[in-house]
Amino acid sequence: MGTRTAAQLLGLLLVGALLLALGLCVGSTGWSPWFGAEAFPDDTLRQILWDIRAPRSLGAWLAGALLGLAGAMAQGLFRNPLADPYLLGCSAGASLGVAALLFAIGLSPTATALALRIGMTGAAFSGAVLAVVLSLVLARGVAHGLRLLLAGVVVGVVLGSGAALLTLMNPDALRAMQAFMLGSTGFVSWSAVQVMALSLLVCLLVGLGCSRALDALTLGEDTARSLGQKLSLIRLLLIAALSLATGSAVAQCGLIAFVGLIAPHLVRSWGPTPHGALLLLSPLTGGALLLAADIGARWVIAPQELPVGIITALLGGSYLLWLMHRRGSVLGAAR
Repeated sequence: MGTRTAAQLLGLLLVGALLLALGLCVGSTGWSPWFGAEAFPDDTLRQILWDIRAPRSLGAWLAGALLGLAGAMAQGLFRNPLADPYLLGCSAGASLGVAALLFAIGLSPTATALALRIGMTGAAFSGAVLAVVLSLVLARGVAHGLRLLLAGVVVGVVLGSGAALLTLMNPDALRAMQAFMLGSTGFVSWSAVQVMALSLLVCLLVGLGCSRALDALTLGEDTARSLGQKLSLIRLLLIAALSLATGSAVAQCGLIAFVGLIAPHLVRSWGPTPHGALLLLSPLTGGALLLAADIGARWVIAPQELPVGIITALLGGSYLLWLMHRRGSVLGAAR
């Protein structure tokens, strides 16, 4: 690890720690710090901090880290800077799973009992996995990256249409679906934090193990093969890892836009970065982005709360517009 990468790593860890401390100070009523809070009885303050703010803040950071890692994997795997974690239809599959769950509730006692046992988290994760499997089946494996990319687009459109149809057939579920589509960290518990932390560890180990193959892949598939890389196995491992990372984040926090796309871009904007460093820095960047957005969502119009997906969409869209303008200005100056 180079000196620059180590400095960036330490800086992002410090930013994450500061944001976590800030997250403990922002609640449903806005700024209400845990230090010097004599207004709360000890038991009440402990419950607010430990059962509500701490898992929410840490869960938001972990969800952002998972999306940042998945985005870096997707962009390296498909050699496309516009690739994001939802590229293989994960978002549409998760939406379909949640819509199907909400549609099943009330159909019959058996269907309701099964739906409640699965839960929204299980339904969203199952739908995301289904979408990836369908993409792999349509693409006839992982041998052709372009075919897999197109299959993911097709699966996303079809499953998204199915989710919209089920939502229209069940208007009572519209509010719950809207909350899922806009993203929310308000219901993250300690069990969800544990699931996301384990998923992040597994996916990070897989990504780092494939980092040299991703570096070779930037030179082209033929060159990567000539360097002895087993591209089919690498693609399969990376697709499994990015699907697990995306599915875990989406299942716990809903659909959160732009974090997985922007985090690797920010890391690359700091200088040339090999994939080994990129896969370490992107999760830290994604975690900081989503946690900062979540704090803003709690704080801006307190005691009401904005969906965190709106904040990330505004920040991500603004960054992409600035990036387009900057690159356009550079190209115009070059002429």
